[in-house]
Amino acid sequence: MGKRIFKPTAVFAVAALLGLSACGDTLGEQALLGGAAGAGTSVATGGNPATGAAVGAAGNVAYCQTYPERC
Repeated sequence: MGKRIFKPTAVFAVAALLGLSACGDTLGEQALLGGAAGAGTSVATGGNPATGAAVGAAGNVAYCQTYPERC
């Protein structure tokens, strides 16, 4: 098996996603920020932006609704 080397853009995108996670005061802001982070990450890693946006929005809303004290 060959070595898997991460692209700098992928590493930056993941770091940006983690930095943006748990942001937003309202449900709409949480969905918007999560969606933007997910879409940006998927573009940077060569994925589908619509899927990334959906997963990012759902993930950020789920996190913020589960742990409101961390948002």
